[in-house]
Amino acid sequence: MAILDPIDFLALQSIRKALADVPGSNFFKSWDFTSDPCNFPGVYCDSDKVIALNLGDPRAGSPGLAGRIDLAIGKLSALAEFTLVPGRVMGRIPETVSQLTNLRFFAVSRNYLSGEIPAGLGQLRSLQTLDLSFNQLIGSIPRPLGLLPSLSNLILCHNHLTGPLPSLISQSLIRVDLTRNNLTGSLGPGSLPPSVQYLSLSWNKFTGPVDRLLRRLNRLNYLDLSLNGFTGLIPGEIFSFPITSLQLQRNQFFGPVLPVEEVTIDTVDLSYNRLSGKISPNLATVHNLFLNNNRFIGPVPASFVDRLMDATIQTLYLQHNYLTGIEIHPTAEIPLSSSLCLQYNCMVPPAQSACPLKAGNEKTRPTAQCNEWKGTHILRTTFHHNFVATMIKKELE
Repeated sequence: MAILDPIDFLALQSIRKALADVPGSNFFKSWDFTSDPCNFPGVYCDSDKVIALNLGDPRAGSPGLAGRIDLAIGKLSALAEFTLVPGRVMGRIPETVSQLTNLRFFAVSRNYLSGEIPAGLGQLRSLQTLDLSFNQLIGSIPRPLGLLPSLSNLILCHNHLTGPLPSLISQSLIRVDLTRNNLTGSLGPGSLPPSVQYLSLSWNKFTGPVDRLLRRLNRLNYLDLSLNGFTGLIPGEIFSFPITSLQLQRNQFFGPVLPVEEVTIDTVDLSYNRLSGKISPNLATVHNLFLNNNRFIGPVPASFVDRLMDATIQTLYLQHNYLTGIEIHPTAEIPLSSSLCLQYNCMVPPAQSACPLKAGNEKTRPTAQCNEWKGTHILRTTFHHNFVATMIKKELE
């Protein structure tokens, strides 16, 4: 049996001294350096080198560790994997991590890490997963991270990061989760590779159009861009992507919503935008559809009524628009498993329309608003048609 490399041995001792079990945790109880460290819980060796450190009891809900990540981690020259269970580990990510040229997996989630993400992590060309979620990190996402060729998972959600998202070039990138930060700037068509399947940028301060970028991401199965300042058109193509949940609410998207075919997405939330035009019948196949607080006009398509009555639609929120009617027979009963809200439109909502409290108490939009909107709609429609034509022309040039 190989004896552990002395440099790795001393590095493990330093890492151990910088960390401690929180009350209720006994992870370090058997870490006795008079015996072979390769037999310690969470330590994995290949020959005389440490190749993986998984620190803390991995069972869900178990107590974690406290302390800090010691600089000596950079001495573990063969380290390919480092994880810390959720706990109370504080302080900065050591710059010495950038010396771990074999590192493929670095996950320190749900602790109290602070300071900035070391730019040196962008030197780790083997890095595949970087998970620093649910910490207290500040500063920008280092531009070199975007150049990592093997990166497949970038999970930095629930921190205090600022600045723009650097372009990410890895053709292996699958998951990008930057939820609940303070990131800013716009996303160009080359910001993300077409390989991305999971994208969550919600609760940030991104702005500008994303239609050209979204058209390239045709492998998406989850998309959440909610609570930002995105503008422009929502491309009809994305409704044909293999997405299970599409969350675009609370932005500044405008124009018509025109899926190219029947939509098979389970949940589509486009609420609180500036979308307009008639509601597409192709959206009637969505189980949970939120179009409320927009500028849609015209009657609700008959296909929606059919699917409401057979309980295919579970949630249909259309309140706070400029809709003019829905063909529901006065004696018809909407299934208890379905929720329909139509109040504050240019129509009297059906009696069985059940709305959330935040929809307010006013059942019908004031006639003056409806007349004003009807008068200006022709001008708005002409503008949108011209705008769409210009955007398509630019893409073809």
